[in-house]
Amino acid sequence: MTMYFSAEDSPTTPEEQLGFFIEFWRGIDWRAIASSLIVLLMQIALALIIFFILKKVGHYAIEMVFKRYMKEKKTVPNRLNTLYKLSKNSYHAILYFFLVYTILELLGVPVGTLVASAGVVGLALSLGAQGFVSDIVNGFMILLEKQIDVGDVVELSGVLGTVEDVNLKTTKVKDFDGTTHFIPNRSITVISNRSRGDMRVMLHIRLFPQTDLHSVRSVMERINQEWIPKCDEITIQPKEIAFVPIGSGQIAAQVIMYSKSGTEFGMQNLFYEKYVDALREAGIDLPKINLDIQNP
Repeated sequence: MTMYFSAEDSPTTPEEQLGFFIEFWRGIDWRAIASSLIVLLMQIALALIIFFILKKVGHYAIEMVFKRYMKEKKTVPNRLNTLYKLSKNSYHAILYFFLVYTILELLGVPVGTLVASAGVVGLALSLGAQGFVSDIVNGFMILLEKQIDVGDVVELSGVLGTVEDVNLKTTKVKDFDGTTHFIPNRSITVISNRSRGDMRVMLHIRLFPQTDLHSVRSVMERINQEWIPKCDEITIQPKEIAFVPIGSGQIAAQVIMYSKSGTEFGMQNLFYEKYVDALREAGIDLPKINLDIQNP
């Protein structure tokens, strides 16, 4: 129903305005609007149902593929977790993109026109997106070259911790004090991965200069013979007990061994306690400040 009004015919009094509104309200085809709205809601609901089905099926398929691949190829678990999280994130991103695209199309939004016009906007923002592109390129190279995996102990941009997630944009590292760091891939220039080989465990037990070094060596060698066979984490046993000067008129008994990656700190603490307890039980005096555990 179409109505035209000239300047003279336009309602001026409150009664005329009310009558015009009532006539306009009655002229709306509410049944057609309700039918269109119901159809639209049903289409959106169908799109959401398909989305959740595809999400569940895709998630199940990804898990089955990776479980079978790990069983057949015996892949390193850390590497598998990295590829598994990356596959899930990529699949979810694609699904959400098509869901939003479908809903916008159903709502009548000209997505094609928006995408075409986005080229102009993208050109204007290209200079500001250089950092984002650098993140993507660097992240792709990190994953392609298998430089880090989920679960590795690494040092990135001055942050030492365990890798929790690796994607094309950022790398998530959890510090040993519990802090979670989100590091942009473009800022990663040097990667120090401590999980790709055996780690050094070096301990210094400080001694007084007048200490009987022969007795110290005997006690510490006895601890090594007793405890190293019990520790499967130790990969290379200490070759000798060395004595080195550490300044301030003191010397230290130095022990160097190697353990599996991720176990070096536990081995440091264990053998330090065993050495100190055994030396004190043997009657060997130690300086009051004796803690000197070197970083692996």
